[in-house]
This record gives sequence, C-alpha cells and structure tokens, in this order.
Amino acid sequence: MFLITDANDVTSRLVNLELDLLRAFVTVVETGSFTRAAALLGRTQPAVSLQIRRLEDQLRSPLLDRAGKGVAVTTEGAGLLPQARRLLRLNDEIVSTLGEGDLEGEVRFGAPEDIATMHLPGILGAFARSHPRIKLSVKCDYTANLLDQMSRGQLDLALIKREPVGPELGVRVWSEPLVWVALDPSILETSPLPLIVAPAPDIYRKRALGALEAAGLAFRACFTSPSFAGQMAALRAGLGVGVLPAAMAPRDLTVLGDPLPPLSDSEIALVSTRGMGGPAGLLAQEVLRALERGPSSS
Repeated sequence: MFLITDANDVTSRLVNLELDLLRAFVTVVETGSFTRAAALLGRTQPAVSLQIRRLEDQLRSPLLDRAGKGVAVTTEGAGLLPQARRLLRLNDEIVSTLGEGDLEGEVRFGAPEDIATMHLPGILGAFARSHPRIKLSVKCDYTANLLDQMSRGQLDLALIKREPVGPELGVRVWSEPLVWVALDPSILETSPLPLIVAPAPDIYRKRALGALEAAGLAFRACFTSPSFAGQMAALRAGLGVGVLPAAMAPRDLTVLGDPLPPLSDSEIALVSTRGMGGPAGLLAQEVLRALERGPSSS
C-alpha cells in the first residue's frame, strides 16, 4: 500500500494498488512499447494504456511521458519502478510457493538451434528452478517448421527468425545483423564460391543465396547441414563461407567484406499461440527481459 496525501485535503487515505496495473506499468517500461507489453500481457494496446492511466490516477502522478515517440519514464515513474518490481517479485514468490493454477502446467517452447544453444540455456535453467511445477519441453527447429507446429497446436511459445515487419508476427525481441565468415579470407579467390549452409527453409540460407544471386556471384553449396555445430565445424575446417549473426561470429573465424554483398538484418521475435498468459506468459516475460536489449546484454 502507498500513502497518498492530497495537498488540498488534510486527511490521508490508503490506496490498495492493483498488481495488474503495476505489472502493466513494469512491462511497458521493460519492453519500451505498449504494443510489446500488450502482446506479453495478452491484452489489447488500448487496454494496457488504460491500465497505466488508472495507475497514474491512483497515485496522482504521471508515470510515463507520452510526448515523444518512445516510452519515457517520468521522475515519478522512475521512483515507482523498483518498488513495483519488488511488489511483483514478492507476489510471484508467494504464488510460486503456495499458489495453484497458473504456476502449474506445461510450456512447449520452440527455438532455432543456434539461438537455443547460444542464448537460452541459462534462461531456461533459471525458469525451471524457479517454477518446478511447470513442465518445460523445448524443440529446436527451423522457423518455418516451428510456425507450422504452432499452427497445429504443438507449441505454446517460440522464438523465431523473421523478416523485419510490424507487430503482426510476434513481439520483436532484437534485430540481428548478419555477416559472412570463413576461416581464411583467401577462400574468396575460389570460384564458384563454396558455401556452408543449412538446408531450406533456413532464413540465413535464403539470405545468402539471394544476396549472391543479386550480386551475380557464382557459388555452390559445398557443405549442407541442419546442425549449427556441423556448420561451425565445417567453417573451422576451412571448407567454405557461411553466414552467421554478427554477435555469434567466433574470434577464430574471419568476417568477410568485399566482394561479398552486404546482408540485411533479420529479426528475432517471440510468438505465442495462446496470448501470453499462464505458464507460457511467465516464460515469455523471462525470455523477453533477458533478450530484448540484444543477445550480448540479454
């Protein structure tokens, strides 16, 4: 409870803050977007905006500055944020320890192998320890296959690679610059250029082939593997050129430039089949909080 004093009224009153309103406020601030927050909370954007207004009315203070393009926190909002997080954390700990319902069940989660390998083990491990009554199962596959499984009700939540689009296909988590890599830049003298790629429908394969065709460069697929570990082994063996996210390019490989064409960024998004409530919503919030600022911090 917060003690609120009206300067025009000598009496004071205690206000019971609604946790749903605090959760909406924290989610908007952490995602930097009403749209992303609405997707995570399983609500519409106007509904989330109304929740923030209600919280501001209760506290009689502006919490967000809506004058600019993005979401900016006011001085009052910055002061509330750590307190709101503590209240929500305490609530979630109590429910996790004593509660029933939402913290029991199953979450079927999907992700491409490279993302799952590089960015998710710590997040998923912490989630499993924090919510032992939630059964977590993880499937690694290509984005197209993950989306197909979601459409058939076989997954609840997934991280996917997508073309930069609006909010209609999941919640954008981060933008991913792509680079050409090889063991030795002298391989660029080989014609046709030997490529190390995943089979279709991998999005990085599509990017590589499309860019080379548009640039008029001859190439051949010298090593094709669905395994990220297999592709990395082939790159380290010097068999050819591959495409990796810039943040995942290891130091023992060389990032290549001209005459190879630049590659446009891809995006990583979080998609859900049920709206992001219940156990899937808990995992979605953990994933987004850990990864939304990019895989290096996230």
